[in-house]
Amino acid sequence: MPTRTIPRRALVLTVALAVLPTVALAAPAQAASASPAAASPTASAANAAPVRFFDLPDTPLPSDRAPHRITFSYRNDAPTDRTIAPQILVESPQRGPFLDPSDIRLEQLGSDGRWHTVPLASQTGTLYTGLIPAKIVLHSHHTLTERYRITVLHAPAQGTVEPRIAIYA
Repeated sequence: MPTRTIPRRALVLTVALAVLPTVALAAPAQAASASPAAASPTASAANAAPVRFFDLPDTPLPSDRAPHRITFSYRNDAPTDRTIAPQILVESPQRGPFLDPSDIRLEQLGSDGRWHTVPLASQTGTLYTGLIPAKIVLHSHHTLTERYRITVLHAPAQGTVEPRIAIYA
C-alpha cells in the first residue's frame, strides 16, 4: 500500500488554521460580558487567516554559532494596498533531529536600529514566527524589506531557513 507524505510546512499551516478560529473566538473575561452590538467587525478581520503565502528563497541553517543576517524584500505590485505579514520558518531535517526554539536565536532589526529578539513557536519539527504581531499594510507599488539575524545556539544543528510573506484578503 503506497504511503503519502505531507510536508511539514503544509501541516503547520493546517494546524495553525484549525486553531485560529478557536483563538479568535476566545476573548478575555471582561470582553466576554460585552454585548454583541459592541463587537467590532475590524476585530474579526484582524484575526483572519491568510489567503495565501509568497515563498521567498530558502537558505541552509548556518552550522556555526555566529550570527548570520537574513535580508529579504517583497514588493506589492497590486493596484491596491495589501495586508501582509512576513514570517520565518526554520525547517528541521525530515528525519530529525528536530530543532527546539531554544536551539536558535532569531532577531529582527527594528526601526530604532536595534536588534530585537523574535519569539519562535514550534510545530512538527518546524520553528516559526507569529503572523498576527507581524501584520502590516503594504501600500500599492511599495516594497517591504525585512532584516533578521539568526544564531544557532546549540551546535550541531541542521535545517533550512524559509522566509515567506503571508497575504491576507
